[in-house]
Amino acid sequence: MRTSLITALLRIFAALPLSWNRRLGALLGWVLAHTPNSLRRISAVNLAVCFPERSAQERQRLLRTSLIETGKTALEAGPMWYWPAEKLHTLIGGADNAEAVDSAVRAGKGVIIATPHLGSWEMGGHYCAVRWSITTLYRPPRIAALDSLIRRGRERCGAHLVPTDASGVRRLYETLSQGGAIAILPDQDPGDSGGVFAPFFGIPANSMLLLSRLARKTGAAVMFGFCERLSGTQGYRLHFIPAPEGIADADPAIAAAAMNRGVETFVRAYPEQYQWSYRRFRTRPTGSPKIY
Repeated sequence: MRTSLITALLRIFAALPLSWNRRLGALLGWVLAHTPNSLRRISAVNLAVCFPERSAQERQRLLRTSLIETGKTALEAGPMWYWPAEKLHTLIGGADNAEAVDSAVRAGKGVIIATPHLGSWEMGGHYCAVRWSITTLYRPPRIAALDSLIRRGRERCGAHLVPTDASGVRRLYETLSQGGAIAILPDQDPGDSGGVFAPFFGIPANSMLLLSRLARKTGAAVMFGFCERLSGTQGYRLHFIPAPEGIADADPAIAAAAMNRGVETFVRAYPEQYQWSYRRFRTRPTGSPKIY
């Protein structure tokens, strides 16, 4: 029943024009911002610790706008997984500095595209898949029956999904060694699987080591990218910037700090489109108080 309901809703959202899809997403976000729920609570905590210099009123406004964007992200999953690739890409209004990724691909040493949970990462994935045929790690959803739907939705534009295990990591290395492109989400807490604490908005955050290891061992270029959701029905715009210096440093702490600076650069520029509802600081250094 649950799977059938989710699938039916996704099809309904996919049948709507973009303008109505976004209006309903904004309505969902408004409800999230004005009713007690875990997304609002976690977002409020994250904004308080990451933007202590802002007033309570400023953070409250940012909380509302970010949850409205979260609502849009949820509802646009229908179009992202069901619309034809050609229709999706008519919504791209441009891609700033994508030529730098092209140049890195032509250099033949491979490219790592770090894509935080910012803006429309599903649309960003589609764009990168068409232009560079990316390989990316994929963790099956908790609802197993949705696995094939999500896989088809993400792979139909040319992406190659590999499992989040040793075999998947090997595929990433192989892709880079052959001069290909991969995409990694750099702003996830790796939990007990291995990480190092590095500053993110001045807060020690458990940060992954995989990205820096891949870059160091393969010599691949690292670019940060995200897909901005434009206002109204203007569609989307891609942005790419080079990774900060030190991203492939042999010292894990230096490399992780550089990675987090790359994420933070984008988030500070577009804070309303970041997924503040994620518990980024759930793992704490020994002896430190819990944040959530």
